[in-house]
Order: sequence, then structure tokens, then C-alpha cells
Amino acid sequence: MRTTIFSIALLGTVFAGAQSVDPWKISTSAIDPNNYYGITVANGMIGIVSSPEPFKVKDVVLAGAYDLYGRGRVSNFLRSFNLLNMQLDIDGRRVAAANTSGMKQELDMRHASFTTSFSYGDKATISYTYYSLRQLPFTVLMDVTVTAKKDLTLGSASVMEAPDALKEVQNYYNEIDRPHVVISLLTSSAKSPTGKLTMCASNTFLFSEPHGQEPRVIHEMWDNNMHLMKFSRKLKAGETYRYSIAGTSITSAHHEDPLNEAERMTIFAKLEGRERLIDFHNKAWDKLWESDIKIEGDDQSQQDVHSMLYHLYSFVREGTDLSPSPMGLSGLGYNGHVFWDTELWMYPSILVLHPEMARSLVEYRYQRLPAARKNAFNHGYKGAMFPWESAASGVEETPVWALSGPFEHHITACVGIAAWNYYCVTQDKEWLREKGWPVLKETADFWASRVERNGPGKYEIKNVVAADEWAENVDNNAWTNAAAKAVLQNATEAARLLGLNADPDWMNVAANIPIKKMENGVTREHDAYKGEGIKQADVNLLAYPLKEVSDPAQIRKDLEYYETRVPNEGTPAMTQAIFTLLYARLGDGDKAYHFFKDAYVPNLNPPLRVIAETKGGTNPYFATGAGGIVQSVLMGFGGLEITPRGIVQVKSALPRQWKSLTITGVGPEKKMFSVK
Repeated sequence: MRTTIFSIALLGTVFAGAQSVDPWKISTSAIDPNNYYGITVANGMIGIVSSPEPFKVKDVVLAGAYDLYGRGRVSNFLRSFNLLNMQLDIDGRRVAAANTSGMKQELDMRHASFTTSFSYGDKATISYTYYSLRQLPFTVLMDVTVTAKKDLTLGSASVMEAPDALKEVQNYYNEIDRPHVVISLLTSSAKSPTGKLTMCASNTFLFSEPHGQEPRVIHEMWDNNMHLMKFSRKLKAGETYRYSIAGTSITSAHHEDPLNEAERMTIFAKLEGRERLIDFHNKAWDKLWESDIKIEGDDQSQQDVHSMLYHLYSFVREGTDLSPSPMGLSGLGYNGHVFWDTELWMYPSILVLHPEMARSLVEYRYQRLPAARKNAFNHGYKGAMFPWESAASGVEETPVWALSGPFEHHITACVGIAAWNYYCVTQDKEWLREKGWPVLKETADFWASRVERNGPGKYEIKNVVAADEWAENVDNNAWTNAAAKAVLQNATEAARLLGLNADPDWMNVAANIPIKKMENGVTREHDAYKGEGIKQADVNLLAYPLKEVSDPAQIRKDLEYYETRVPNEGTPAMTQAIFTLLYARLGDGDKAYHFFKDAYVPNLNPPLRVIAETKGGTNPYFATGAGGIVQSVLMGFGGLEITPRGIVQVKSALPRQWKSLTITGVGPEKKMFSVK
């Protein structure tokens, strides 16, 4: 453990420097393009990933937009048109990283905005801020300010460029002239790689001048994959000029007429105007942050937890049937697919803080229940068998070389548990009857058919990939068996609440599923387990989120055994998050704090503290890890517990570094919980 502790201290020094830590803003002036990992601004539908290059955006990603191309012969996330890339010329010379100085970038987490500022020689200071507008799911805004130090001529262009994978690109330019406004629309449309989807984007300038005095906009067609619109303006020394670009990206997966809708939504944004757009966006984020985690006494932990919560909020939105992938909207990681990462790691925190947003995640599974039924049928089982990797349709999307597709069955338990927990938190019996019960019944039927009945106490679940994915094709995996039991019990209780007849076989099966132990009394991870290293938490999940193991002595015994089986690198952050949570509940705040920091500090990437999947990893942003760590704060240090009666608080211990922990806006009643 000494190596880990040293690396944590060292990384803390590298990132923090001598600056004070703002709980809401992550700032950097150490921008090295060769060691730069972008941070995401998103609204649950459209994600924008930052770049070290002025007026460039690395990626624009749309939730729910998939097509078959690229890696693994399965559906992948599509990059959208990069509708915020710009060019800025000062006196005819292009502004670029090489001819700027004093560049600073800052993420404002409270209002989900990203600002870059710098000087251009002795001629101008420049800043721009972009937003993925929370109130408009498909619309983004970039706000630019130029202050002239000398008389100069400013030239600015909005560049619309098609990603390589798109085909049949069509470019359009249109001016809508009305007595009170002129709207210049730069629009592109293309087909996804197989032609299944149509992807469209449109943007427009928002000027500060009164109507009739705006700069003249000129359209230029460069080639089939790129076109732009531009304007120029003279500035006097000391003059500050402000203008914006508002744009929309949408596909036929989201709207039947995406080309016209993209232009309509861009026109809507133009006529709303910059101030109203930003005001409504800020108010929406103020509402989200009514559910917050406040740490007193540890400024860096406070900022980091805000960052994790900010990303979870950014990757999910109310009113959809979409669910986040492990990397959310931060890029094309994991093909944008949905795994157990959602139900077990991201969903619980969202559920206790924003049940209305969590509903989108369970709706995602409910809408894909027919595909899960077919998957069970194909494998010779009853009920519904949810795919390990899921995308638009809900069929199995795991590349065939990964054994997790046909064998990592615990995902079906995770989906059932998530459905039950939604009812527990909301107490919404109407939802339980209409949507929760079908999911619970079908997942319970699956597990009743999945067990092999070899006598009392031996209703075994054989040949699975464990939650610890280094254990492939093993029998009686602790997590899989215990999670299956939980689904069977929860489905039975749901039937009782709804006045329905539960299948009596469910409880018979639950009572006979074995949880094995080793000779030393430690819960055995699977039948063939002999003490080897583990990729991630498995047995320890039986204490949380399940209640299969409740005796504190057994919880500690399992913890002390398996915490020594996790290598120092190559493993995901959720494992240490579970250790954190359980040690906090056992009253050991210091050991909990060690694992809290070990869960993510070695995973941070420069310059904006984005979390990678593993220690020293370079594939951020790992929302799964963030979800696990936020749970360790809410349910570990904070002691929150989801029960059939709603959310309660159990005893827990804080680290000595924290004076207090306050959790606001919890559950439908928006309660407050605190620990001192």
C-alpha cells in the first residue's frame, strides 16, 4: 500500500500546485497539446469535448445515435458534425495556439460552461465560452468576446465539417430575411455508414448590433465535407466586441425530419437570443444542483466530488429512454454501449438525488424488454435476458470475441434490481404495476430457468463470467448467485404489493441458490477460486448494494481478504469505491478515506482532472468510476440506504479530514441528510 499512498500524494501535488481549490471551477493554464485530455460539456443529449487548440472542439457526440461500423462488427456511437469549430483572423492572420499566450481554460461546473481565454500578441485579448444548453436537448452555444488593444480587423468563420465515417454529405446555406432579423443558416446533412440514419446539423451567428447594422455574412463551399460562413468587422483600440454561434445537431433516431428540425431549432435559438439562452440554461443547472454533496474541510475532495456529480448530471437527462455508456458523452469509448455500469454504478446516485432523471435509465430497459425476451429464447431460457452490451435496439452488441456477451448474465440481475430500487425510492405503485413489474417478472422467470437444480441448497448457476471479469466460465459466482436471489425476492415482494400472484417457485429457487465459503470463512468468489488476483469487486458487493451479507464481522473478513487481491494497476475505480463505502459503514473513516482517494487520484489525467478507467489509464471520462465513487460518498460516508420504505440513513463514519458532510435534495421529497 505504500506505493499507492505515495502516488496519491505526488499526484495531488502535481495537479493542485500552489493554487487554492475552487469547489465549482476547474482551471488550468498548463495546456500541453501532447498531454491533454479533454473535458466534456453536455446536457444529457449532446456532448462537446474540449481541445487545446483555440476555437476547436475535439468531439461532438449525440446520445442514442448508433450505426454499424468500426470496431467489433457491432453498433458504434456516431460522431456528429463539429458545429462549433471556428476560425478567427486578426488583421488577416489566423489565430492558433502557436501565436497566442497566456491561455487559460476553465470548467464552471455550477453552470456547465467551458471558457478558454488568451492574448493574441499586442493586438487583442480573446475569450470564448461554450454551452450544451440544458433546456434545449439538441442545441449548443458558443459565446465569443474580443477586446482590441490596437485598431484591428477581425474576421471570423464558422466551419461545418463532416466526420470521416459519414457519407453522402449535403451542404446548404440559406438566408432568411425578415423586417426585424436576418438569419444566416449554415447546414449539413449526411448518412450514417450503413445509411440507416440521417444526421443533420445547422448553426447561425448571433450578433450584438441592432438589426440592419449586423456584419454581412458570406458563405464559402470548400469541398463536399466542409463549408463555412464568415464575416469581418473593424475594431477600435479599447473596443470590446461580442458575438455568438448557436447550433443544433439531431438525427433520424431522434426526429423523423432531422434536416428541417435542425434548422428550426437553430432559428428558435437565434430568436430566443443569447441572454435568454444562457439564463434558461443557468436556471436549469441551478435546479439540478439543489441536489448536491457538500464536504466541509477538504476543498480538493469537494471539487473532485462536484466534478463526478457534474459528469453524471451531464450524461443523463429527464424524459428520455436513453441510458449512459461507461464514458457517457465524452467520446466514442466502449462504442457508446450500455452495460451494468449504468444500473450498478451510475444509476444509484442519480436515483437518490434525481429520481426523475433516473427514470430515463429504467425506461431504457423497459422499452427494450421485447429484445431481452428474444435473447432469453435464443439461449434456451425463459423470461428476459438482457444483453451485456446494449445500444439502440436492445439486442446483444458485444463483439463476438468477448465472452462477456454470451456469459456475463449478472446484467439481467442488475436490471431487475434497478427496477425494484426505482420503486423503493419513489414509492410509485402505478409505475411499478405498468413498467417495474414486467421487468421484475421477466428477470425472475429468467433466473428460475437459468439455475440448474441439483438438490436442496444446490440450485446452481454454472458457466458465467463473474463481476470480476478475469473469472470466465466459472460456476456459482458469488455476485451472480446473490444478485439472482435478490431479483427473485424483489419480484415476489412486488407481486405482494400489487396484489398479484407471484410464482411460488421464485422463492423456492432463491432459498436454494448457494453462496459458498472457503475454509478460512471468507466468501468464495466462485467454485474454482483459489486466492488469485481479481479485476474488480465481486464478493464485497454482497454487503452492498445487496444485503446478502449483513454481519459486520463477515463484511470485514471479506474486505480484508479481497482488498489484498486487487493489483495496483489495470483495475477500475469502482472496486476501491466499494471498499470505501463498506469501511465507512464499519466505522473506519481513515481506511475508507484511503480507498476513496485510491479510487480516483491515480486515474486523473491533465490538465482538468478527468478520470480514466484505470490507474495510469488514458481513456477518460470514466463515468462508471465516478458513479461508484459518488455512491461511496452518498451511501458510505453519508450512510444513505435504499429500502422498501424509501431512503433511510444508517450509521457511518467520516474521514478525520472532513468536518462534515451534507447531502441536499435527496429523493422525491428533496430531503437533507448530514454527518458530522
